[in-house]
Amino acid sequence: MSLGKRILRHPAVQRVLGRVAAGYLRLVQATNRFEVHADAAGHGAADGWIDAHVPLIAGMWHGQHIMMPFMRRPRDRVATIISKNPDGNINTIALEHLGVRVIRASGARGRDRATDARAKGGAEGLRAMLRALKAGESVAFSADVPKVSRRCDAGILTLARFSGRPIVPAAVVTSRHLRFGSWDRACLGLPFGRGAVVLGEPIYVARDCAGDEFEALRRRLEAEMNRVHARAYALVGRADRAALYRNGSPAVAAAPVGDPA
Repeated sequence: MSLGKRILRHPAVQRVLGRVAAGYLRLVQATNRFEVHADAAGHGAADGWIDAHVPLIAGMWHGQHIMMPFMRRPRDRVATIISKNPDGNINTIALEHLGVRVIRASGARGRDRATDARAKGGAEGLRAMLRALKAGESVAFSADVPKVSRRCDAGILTLARFSGRPIVPAAVVTSRHLRFGSWDRACLGLPFGRGAVVLGEPIYVARDCAGDEFEALRRRLEAEMNRVHARAYALVGRADRAALYRNGSPAVAAAPVGDPA
């Protein structure tokens, strides 16, 4: 392990960086004029619509996960999942300072990984999120296939199937932001702009859903998540450039790290 990584993994350093990250996100939230739209509710009715559906499963594309705290209202109880890898400690500290409860475990995944050591972590994460939903907490969960941007994995549908709670496709964007060159085209909001939170049509998964019906719902969720992201960017007057990298296949050359999008 390099010296730089050892320093970044020191608990005291991670605590400081986590608090700095939380402070920065508060600044972004305070200096952007956010609109909240629940498309199924009609204009101006988002607050009551959200109350009628909690606890819910907020489905995000992975590149938007940095912005997730912006859609939490002060009264909302929200949990999310972060890997037990030490690299997730800073994100965990930041989110907890912003009122989001963090579950440390691998995410639920829908493919059969019985021979994969990660399957145990996925089952652990699934059980933890089921407990959170049963206790009345909403869960924010990235829906992508690992390392494949904007291809919906079956894991989020499995969580909905076992919990009976709706998946609500969600997008949180700001007009001024940095777009990183990572596989998920992660996006970090900048201060002093406009913001949009868009929540799409809720998707329920029946307990006995399987086979072609399950795949049809997976495709429907993927399409709805892409739609809410396109709408959120349109509301702030920007193009959804990350859509060019959908399913890990860039249509244009990758932007440099930190490229203002």
